[in-house]
Amino acid sequence: MEEIKLRDEYIKLGQALKVCGIAQSGVEAKIMIQEGQVCVNGQPELQRGKKLHDGDVITCQGRTIQIKGHDH
Repeated sequence: MEEIKLRDEYIKLGQALKVCGIAQSGVEAKIMIQEGQVCVNGQPELQRGKKLHDGDVITCQGRTIQIKGHDH
């Protein structure tokens, strides 16, 4: 499982996809999310602006990424 360390209280889903390299751009992230390719905590997520917090898990394209708080 990969990890994204938070710098703030949360990261938005579209940003997280770019940070971990799943999406190369915001447009690509938006399309992937709209097409239902991205799950957050096991549920399809269609909101690019979804706020992800410590402990949330993204799954997309066979990859699993966990969000870690900046104090971990």
